[in-house]
Amino acid sequence: MKRLGVLLFIMSSFVCGIVCADLARAETLELGVPLPLTGTQAKFGEMEKRAYEIAMEEMNAKGGIKGKTVVLNFEDSQGKPEISRAIAEKLIDVKKQPVIFGDYSSACSKAIAAVANERKVPYLVVTGADDSITQQGWDYVFRLNPTNAYYPTGMISFLNQVVKPTSIAILHESSDFGTSGADAMEKAAGKNGMQVLLKEKYEKGAVDFKPILTKVKALKPDVIYMVSYVMDAALLMNQIKELRIDAKLFAGGGAGHALPEFIHTAKDAAEYVVVATLWSPQVKYTGAKELAEKYKAQFSEEAGYHAAEAYSALYIVKDAIERAKSMEPADIQVAMKATKLMTAFGPIHFEDKDGYKNQNFMETLVLQVLNGKHETIWPQNEASAKYVFPIPKWRDRK
Repeated sequence: MKRLGVLLFIMSSFVCGIVCADLARAETLELGVPLPLTGTQAKFGEMEKRAYEIAMEEMNAKGGIKGKTVVLNFEDSQGKPEISRAIAEKLIDVKKQPVIFGDYSSACSKAIAAVANERKVPYLVVTGADDSITQQGWDYVFRLNPTNAYYPTGMISFLNQVVKPTSIAILHESSDFGTSGADAMEKAAGKNGMQVLLKEKYEKGAVDFKPILTKVKALKPDVIYMVSYVMDAALLMNQIKELRIDAKLFAGGGAGHALPEFIHTAKDAAEYVVVATLWSPQVKYTGAKELAEKYKAQFSEEAGYHAAEAYSALYIVKDAIERAKSMEPADIQVAMKATKLMTAFGPIHFEDKDGYKNQNFMETLVLQVLNGKHETIWPQNEASAKYVFPIPKWRDRK
């Protein structure tokens, strides 16, 4: 009799465990998110992970998504496209996840996009900016951030109206992001009367830019424009300062120059640098100020535009799922296509135009490092501070 009681207890515990697990699954919505959490892009991955978690906590405090508690499972892509592809295949084929979003670089985003479109599962590109990702005619690939071709629009406006340069040198790292960003500026410069004196790439993680910068110094361009990740961005400016290369303006094409870490690493060499960016904590979008405050309070760092993109991405996914007829990927794809949403990152509406499909288009901004802090300077209706131009030569700086 005692053995029978023990056996019944074990069986009931086993059954309860299965039922409880099923109930837990029914009450949660688990979503895998590929991100570079180790490797050279880990800084960006960590920033985005934090922002996703802030959004998740906010959602769960208000009932989750369709009444289900959101659980985010972060998968480390290491910034390697082949790993990103494998993660996407697992999430779609094994986990049966009906929508994919995340990762950082253009190369990784492109790898996931190919898998998602092939499997007919909607994929939301969050930060990958290579133009080609939404130029493939893929029905299941959506992008919330502007492409590299649109990054310089605010910068070009500032250059034309304030700086009025006649020449430019373009330096860029060799990734998809760096190359397409440099190509976009080269085209924009040509259309706006700027002669491109030099366009040269370098390998990410280089430690000595002096051979390239010596060429730049000899050419004396009005503007030195750099498309770089954060450590390269800081090293470039420090070596420009060391070589005393003067220009009318030092400018960055997003990414590294727009991060607070650029200022911390480059220190006084960062002062007066302007950078094209997609977002600033000073913009007036609904929820932007609150995100910036929460991020700063929790992590003692400023939220960059990558954080705003990731934070908003989860709200875009939530909006699409809640409007979709079912949790089937095809229905979520239809809902995603009809998105018209204001987020902390800005207005989101996926359009087919200018050779792009399912692309969100929006105004870009210009920041300038003033007194050791990024300030929004352009367009003037969004400015948090007055721009400084002309900038002082190195010999005149304290």
